[in-house]
Amino acid sequence: MRRAGRTVAGQLVALALLAPYLVMLLTALKPEAELRTSPPRLLPSDWQPGNFVTVLADPGFQSWLRVSLVVAALSTALVVVAAVPAAYHTARRRFRGRTAFLLLVLVTQMFSPTALVVGLYREFFELDLVNTYSALILTNAAFNLAFAIWMLRAFFASIPREVEEAAAVDGCGRLRTLVSIVLPLARPGIVTVVIFAFIAAWNEYVVALTLMTDPDMKPLTVGITSYVTAYVQHWNLLFAASTLAIVPVVILFALIEPYLVAGLTAGSVK
Repeated sequence: MRRAGRTVAGQLVALALLAPYLVMLLTALKPEAELRTSPPRLLPSDWQPGNFVTVLADPGFQSWLRVSLVVAALSTALVVVAAVPAAYHTARRRFRGRTAFLLLVLVTQMFSPTALVVGLYREFFELDLVNTYSALILTNAAFNLAFAIWMLRAFFASIPREVEEAAAVDGCGRLRTLVSIVLPLARPGIVTVVIFAFIAAWNEYVVALTLMTDPDMKPLTVGITSYVTAYVQHWNLLFAASTLAIVPVVILFALIEPYLVAGLTAGSVK
């Protein structure tokens, strides 16, 4: 009975978490006229899967999707490239100012992009980077770098030094040891950083709304809001676009989920 109760409770929690997505999907499948009926219906009386085709064929949606993919992928790559050597060095070397450096990295997590958006816009305006990929890539990478360094530092510190010493005895240099020995062992941590940085960049809204004024340079989070404005309300298309927007993240998560679980639980068992 206790096991059955836990199962039912888990299913109810899962249903509560999935309910908003279900409503979003069902709304995306409704014709526009049905959205104004009273009282509202949960299930559409006239199913319209063509709403997804309409959104996919929209040149604006294609442009927003391209911008989001480029920004999220490149900012994630930049985070990994910068965080790996920084985390490895702080985990394996003790140098003057090491603690201050780690605290400074941690302090950057206390600042919200919303609080800094005016300064960011002014800075990128002076550098003539408004409405460019570089502005969003650098901003997302900067705000995700602190988490990546702290996460990877813990992973590198948990790897026994004897493994690296054995590699050095076999003739491996520091760089080869890092690439061939340490990074494969820290793969769960790297995957955790990748999924965190990618989702954070994919979902970012405030900075993109401020820096990207050109309609062709807006990411998905900003662009899909144009389906519902003060003069035009296409709620079904908005929900269809929102449903499609979560597909890349779901696919990425499904592909690396085993590594992510290993990364999140690493160190919990001695």
